[in-house]
Parts: sequence; structure tokens; C-alpha cells
Amino acid sequence: MPLELQTIICSTRPGRIGPPIAKWFHDFATRHGKFSTKLIDLQDFQLPIYDEPHHPRMQKYEKEHTKRWSASVATADAYVFVTPEFNYCPPPSFVNALNFLYREWNYKPCGFVSYGGISGGMRAVQMEKQLAMSLKMMPMFEGVAMSMITKLFDERKNFHTNELIDSSATTMLDELYRWAKALKTMRMDH
Repeated sequence: MPLELQTIICSTRPGRIGPPIAKWFHDFATRHGKFSTKLIDLQDFQLPIYDEPHHPRMQKYEKEHTKRWSASVATADAYVFVTPEFNYCPPPSFVNALNFLYREWNYKPCGFVSYGGISGGMRAVQMEKQLAMSLKMMPMFEGVAMSMITKLFDERKNFHTNELIDSSATTMLDELYRWAKALKTMRMDH
């Protein structure tokens, strides 16, 4: 059975540009061929600010939105978070979504496709990596950072990559696959 990679759209704000970027990465990962791939949009789960009465480590979920989110996240062997940077920080929707769960994230690798202005979202990714590690995920050193993101969209709002972005995506996917294979054995003992 192939390892499952979920590409997760982390921004939920109206007018967001994450979906076409995530669709590109999802298609790129599918062509890469090492994972079975799924495209996940946080918007589809309509997660409120964390509202479960029990700590996520206990997995005693009472809310339907949490149960749906848990079931989705649990099936993956690796994740790529497609994330903007808001005021030098991760989008609140990303932080909230990660904090809803605990065990579902454990011992899985994650990568980041970030976008923004001059920093390409890298300041947000540094904070996101800390959160991922606290959930026992292994963030990849390799990543895809796209600065001045609006220049990668044409006048019809179609997203276009370049050789550097594609090369970065291949390198990150290769590393994610190595880690996903290795960490799967840790999850079997957990």
C-alpha cells in the first residue's frame, strides 16, 4: 500500500490564493509518483476556535467537526502545508487546526510550501515548524518558499512555477518519502 501524502491548504480567509498553489503542488506530488496524494482544504472542515472539552491527547472528541478532522488527518503518512504568512506569523487557521489533534500527527514528516512577499512566508514556517515538532512531527529542512507571489500569477490569475520552485518541490518530496518510510515503523510500535 503506498504512503499517503496530504497537501493541506492552510489559509481559510476570503480572497485567499492558496488553493491554486496547493493544486499545483498536489498535481506535482502526484506526478512525482512516490505517494498516493490527497488535496485537503481546511475551509471544508469549518473548524471553530478550539472547542473540545478534553485535551486532544485523550482523543475523546465530542464535536462532529473534530471527528471529521481527526479521521482525515489520521489516514496520512506525511503532510505538506501550503501556507501564507500573516504579520510575520502563521495563519490562525493553521495553528488552530494543528492544535485540535495530537496523536493523529505523531511520528509523521511534514513539509512546507510557503508564499508571501519578500520573505516567501519563511518567517511563518519557522514558527510552524516549532508547533509541528511539539506534536511529534518531523519538519523537513527542505521546503518550497515563493517570494513576491503575485508575480507567479498571470493576468487571468493562473499560477505558474519556475525551475527553482519545481526543483525545490522535488527535493522536498524525496526527503518526505524517506522520512515517511522510516517513521511508519515508529508508528507501528506506538
